[in-house]
Amino acid sequence: MAYTLSPQALSFSPQLPFNATHNSPHVCFSFLNFTSSGFFNGERDFLWPISTQHPRNVLILTKCSREIGDYTEKGHIVSLFQILGFDERVIEDILGRNPALELLPVESIRSRIRGLQSIGLNELGLSKLIIKHPDVLTAEEVEFFVKFINGLEIKIESIQIERLLLGMEPRFIGGFDKKVNLLIENGIPQEKIAHVLNNVNLSKGICLKSYEEIQRLLTYLTRFDAVGIIAKRPSILNYDLDTQLVPRIGFLQKLSGGDTDAVGEVLNRLPAILTYSVEHLQGHVEFFRSYVGLSDPEIFKIVLVFPNVISASKKRKLQPRIDFLKECGLDSGEIYRFLIKAPLFLGLSFEKNLSHKLAMLVKIGYAYRTKDLVMAMGAVTRTTSEKLQEVFGLFLSYGFCCDDIVAMSKKHFQILQYNPGSLEKKMEYLIEDMDREIGELLSFPAFLGYNLDNRIKHRYELKKKIVGEEMSLNKLLSVSTKKFSKTKKQLVQVSCDMGKDNSNEINVKGH
Repeated sequence: MAYTLSPQALSFSPQLPFNATHNSPHVCFSFLNFTSSGFFNGERDFLWPISTQHPRNVLILTKCSREIGDYTEKGHIVSLFQILGFDERVIEDILGRNPALELLPVESIRSRIRGLQSIGLNELGLSKLIIKHPDVLTAEEVEFFVKFINGLEIKIESIQIERLLLGMEPRFIGGFDKKVNLLIENGIPQEKIAHVLNNVNLSKGICLKSYEEIQRLLTYLTRFDAVGIIAKRPSILNYDLDTQLVPRIGFLQKLSGGDTDAVGEVLNRLPAILTYSVEHLQGHVEFFRSYVGLSDPEIFKIVLVFPNVISASKKRKLQPRIDFLKECGLDSGEIYRFLIKAPLFLGLSFEKNLSHKLAMLVKIGYAYRTKDLVMAMGAVTRTTSEKLQEVFGLFLSYGFCCDDIVAMSKKHFQILQYNPGSLEKKMEYLIEDMDREIGELLSFPAFLGYNLDNRIKHRYELKKKIVGEEMSLNKLLSVSTKKFSKTKKQLVQVSCDMGKDNSNEINVKGH
């Protein structure tokens, strides 16, 4: 038997720039060309182990009566796949489903693998991807995709890329760059595009939609501020325009009486409202029509101020809350006005939030199942239980009793929701700087709702110079800014006149 040793024999040590450590030994191939002179009948391939260098097996790939160049690349490809952890059966399956791999230079495949690693695929993800879609190593679409992703100023999360590549054949990735650029051209800022791509189903929302479909969707949403909606809720891109988005937005349009601007406001406040089916929307609207007795314009107004009402469970949240309001004596009109002022009443958890506040209000003296209790509950929806407790403690520390707190809050329910620190500063100013009695708050608790610097101090200091310290808190603060400006001019004029008179008196005395 005669044989010739190829230049690669015993010298090829397949290396890839993988950072991961492989537990299984790496197989190293060397190639010898055997010419049989009777020992072998016909042409056959052989893998012969000839030695072991460290943990790597060195094998001989033989082929009778053929050029060694035909098999060098295949041997290198096999070694590449074995480094990735593939066994012989898997390798045969990969090569069988993508025969083009045997026709490519090994360096080209190595380059593709490096490219996939550069956009975030780890070794496990890469192995899963090659097994599921062997074409990923040869498809031209993947090459363009990798270049585009690496060219972005921002980075897409690796889990997103892995889901995309595993979820569809490489041919569907074509045009990904053009579709993303379309979003940017339609106003999605560069700094937001990463958020959009990381929170959309890249297969459903980008790749499986044509360029024209995405353009139609963006054009349709433009009247409602498409950029704002998509930036806040990228998953909107996942939905079909004709069968999902148009019917849902159309329902809101009809409910609003055709007020496109108002519908746009709802969509921008809660883009997630578009995730609910028309049937779901109809169910909530019908609840307010039949169970509460509201008209469509009233229902839409509630949706406008609190879009999350659509996400609240009718059985677990809406019906029990409406029942409570009815038990407290509110009719349909009063329920509507209450919900416009305190829409969070419909969304907050009863067990973790409302029940604690309700107990505190009853404890300080509010009668259960009364309209006053409802109004107080509306105010405390805008604060926490801890801050409400601090407010009660602050009033008690200044000498008020529980009955006083109830009396003041009935006149001005908002004092229950104010920040305790802000309340204390105003009460200190009232006592120390204005030299007034704290008890004056019983007749005018709204004092605590005005801005300390811009309203209370400003007006008090101005009027004190003219009329002295004896002035009504109500008249000082409740008059409108416009009316007070006129009064301010009059006060300035009086002050000037008084200054002239004083000057004249001094001159007369001088003579």
